[in-house]
Amino acid sequence: MIARLTGKIVYKSIDHLIVDVGGVGYRLIIPLSTYYALPDQETVSFFVYTSVREDAIHLYGFLDNLEKEFFALLISVSGVGPRLAVNILSNIAAAKLGNAIEEGDIQRLTAIPGIGKKTAERLVLELREKVKRLGLAGYPAGIRKEPFSPTQVLEDAVSALVNLGYKESQAKKALKAIEAAETASVETILKSALKILAQ
Repeated sequence: MIARLTGKIVYKSIDHLIVDVGGVGYRLIIPLSTYYALPDQETVSFFVYTSVREDAIHLYGFLDNLEKEFFALLISVSGVGPRLAVNILSNIAAAKLGNAIEEGDIQRLTAIPGIGKKTAERLVLELREKVKRLGLAGYPAGIRKEPFSPTQVLEDAVSALVNLGYKESQAKKALKAIEAAETASVETILKSALKILAQ
């Protein structure tokens, strides 16, 4: 069971990475939070969740161990698979997700694409006590901002929104409604777009 990998990133996209560890390339599926927080140094360490099924083995990578713990908690809930768990962590920081679950904030949870009221209620019911044991008080949550070209920012934002379950036409419409500065990061634009799409 692979629990941690340290190596050089040889390929990266919004939803996965290939990490070279001693000449072997490992494909890690990642949430957007990990993508935007990737450090500049060549060698990077990831916390890894290994998912073993009859027909496939998938590795899910996280820079933050709290995200890995939340991923494991999320997929333990009936109706929440790995893909939805990654989507959830792409839309909300782990610490904020924990707070929403602890507080029973159904409205905040259902604002995440792919989460309906019943799923949100299951998350609260099944995970509230487990989340309390994680002790999230004062836990820092944030994403490192990266400078991108305006064109790349928009392309990445559209791709990210489509990966999160929105239609491309919806994503482009939301982005057109945003008045973003040329130096704005993808993170900033995505936050604005998600607010518009949640209305």
